[in-house]
Amino acid sequence: MHIDISSNPGDLGRKAGSVGAYFIRQAIQDRGFANIILATGTSQFETLNQLLLEKDLAWEKVTVFHLDEYIGLPMTHPASFRKYLKERFFDKVKLRNYHLIDGENDPESECKRLSRLILEHPIDVAFVGIGENGHLAFNDPPADFDTEKPYLVVSLDDACRKQQLGEGWFADLDSVPQWAISMSIKQILKSKSIICSVPDQRKAQAVQACLQGGVSNLHPASILQTHPNCEIFLDQESSSLLSTI
Repeated sequence: MHIDISSNPGDLGRKAGSVGAYFIRQAIQDRGFANIILATGTSQFETLNQLLLEKDLAWEKVTVFHLDEYIGLPMTHPASFRKYLKERFFDKVKLRNYHLIDGENDPESECKRLSRLILEHPIDVAFVGIGENGHLAFNDPPADFDTEKPYLVVSLDDACRKQQLGEGWFADLDSVPQWAISMSIKQILKSKSIICSVPDQRKAQAVQACLQGGVSNLHPASILQTHPNCEIFLDQESSSLLSTI
């Protein structure tokens, strides 16, 4: 695990996107194509923007998988992660393919469908973040570190739902769904490289617990400490509680 601290969130995103693009190019050079995972949320804005600026990247050779999605939320809703990815990314590049999570489909059937697909597409690069409660994807504490299922149905805890409200995606807490489909911890860790972007002071406590505490399912993103090629990108605010690194 390597930690990079930027002076501002914009630099964080530019660095994360550039390093991620390097790994994507490497996969295309080695195999002729790349499979990646994209995260959503406000923490990913600058990282995704930088990826779009990488003009020499052969997106037509890239397949994208979706990290998580609310159950029962229509794609027309402002908080829909399908809507987020389509408008912010898929409409702007020509991809080899992409596989979105349909939160309006039967959840168990959707998990099985996506699990079959991702097992056929070993992941080269996963772009992820860390939640205010330390979650990785929508794996809230205590996260399931043991399941072999690539995708699973998860319940969202109050801290997670309050984060979504605080980021402005919903009008009130009652509007935030209580269930989601999420990529599992083990599936994320199967990625050859992981790019983790974490800006903002509100993430500082989770960053400290996950990166400098022990590995624990009570701090789900702490599992990133065990990955052999994980790049963590922080800013001055999100890294403010870290001891000297």
